Amino acid sequence: MAAAVFGILALSAALCLAHAHSGGFSVELIHRDSVKSPFYNPLETASDRITNALRRSFSRVNHFRPNSVSTKAAEADLIADNGEYLMNISLGTPGVDVLAIADTGSDLIWTQCKPCSQCFKQDAPLFDPSKSSTYRKLSCSASQCEDLQGSSCSAASTCQYSVSYGDRSFSNGDLAAETLTLGSTTGRPVALPKTVFGCGLENGGTFGQNTSGIIGLGGGEASLISQLGTSIAGKFSHCLLPISETGKSSKFNFGTNAVVAGRGVVSTPLVKKSPNTFYFLTLEAVTVGTKRIEFTGSSFGSSEGNIIIDSGTTLTLLPSDFYTEVESVMDGLISAPRVEGPQGLSLCYEAKDDIKVPDVTVHFTNADVPLKPLNTFVRVSDTTICFTFSPNDNFAIYGNLAQMNFLVGYDTEKQTVSFKPTDCSKS
Repeated sequence: MAAAVFGILALSAALCLAHAHSGGFSVELIHRDSVKSPFYNPLETASDRITNALRRSFSRVNHFRPNSVSTKAAEADLIADNGEYLMNISLGTPGVDVLAIADTGSDLIWTQCKPCSQCFKQDAPLFDPSKSSTYRKLSCSASQCEDLQGSSCSAASTCQYSVSYGDRSFSNGDLAAETLTLGSTTGRPVALPKTVFGCGLENGGTFGQNTSGIIGLGGGEASLISQLGTSIAGKFSHCLLPISETGKSSKFNFGTNAVVAGRGVVSTPLVKKSPNTFYFLTLEAVTVGTKRIEFTGSSFGSSEGNIIIDSGTTLTLLPSDFYTEVESVMDGLISAPRVEGPQGLSLCYEAKDDIKVPDVTVHFTNADVPLKPLNTFVRVSDTTICFTFSPNDNFAIYGNLAQMNFLVGYDTEKQTVSFKPTDCSKS
């Protein structure tokens, strides 16, 4: 699933849905490598964590291929144990805690359930639907079943779902409705009755035992964002901490709490195109120093919606010809010895101490986003820093290193994404 330097979305106890209508709510956003994260490994060095993040990022990249995302089935075409966030939700009545990968690049919510004929190992107990008074299997005639590609009908006329992953991971089971309860950093629980999710009875692949499933935050109808619906007015936002802030946390906001406003805010249109799972923006140019480099290419068939914004991909990926122009200008403005870096990073320098790097501005339609050095260069060892942009001939992705210390707000009703420079450790 999502490949990210960033972290774990953990939800602690919460807020009622009626309150969400009026005031919105926020949940805790924790860096994947934070000491608060179940993935934290104290034996790893900073360079180990960066290398692992890059590995996850390049694994994730394969799942955005234009020829594989044209159908709704590909919404789950992501490597599950490469998740950028974990979301701690509650399922059922009485509620049972479920810790699942949260991903802005997929839609379907699912978790492992009893009786599980084939399950991957997980630390938490499996969800037992027989012990919940609010669990209901969906019929084959339900609109949610008919709209879900890969669904089928059981002998008992109940809806079955089937999703598969590019690394041969998979989940099959019952499509059902259940009360899902979110936590909040500010109030009482947010209960979402009749949330559609998959109760996984056959699951396998490269899932880690810290998780028990997936929670989709994409743009499709089955995602948590869509199912929250009018209660959040289509609004959510996040603030990604810098890599060095591993002991701190920031917030993931829903509803009115997610409105991005004030000095320094710029907004760009979300472009609707297939598949609706992904959030498409239009990149017009990149300025390095004083040199503006126009982006005339397209990864997705048109000049509009030519780049995906994804909090789950570490690097910013650009078509090779355009990237070569950007790299050439960048290299010409840096006076430091070039060195070889990790695979996939082509522009690296020897830098025992910080070196001066040129300013970079990313130009989306109607939104110029000025990046800081922490967005454009990452330290991969004690002596080496590397450019956080990388070539990719299939498509363009605006990754999470470029989003650090920005409040990034999505408004799916107004169809905009907004950026505001922010100290995320204080947000």
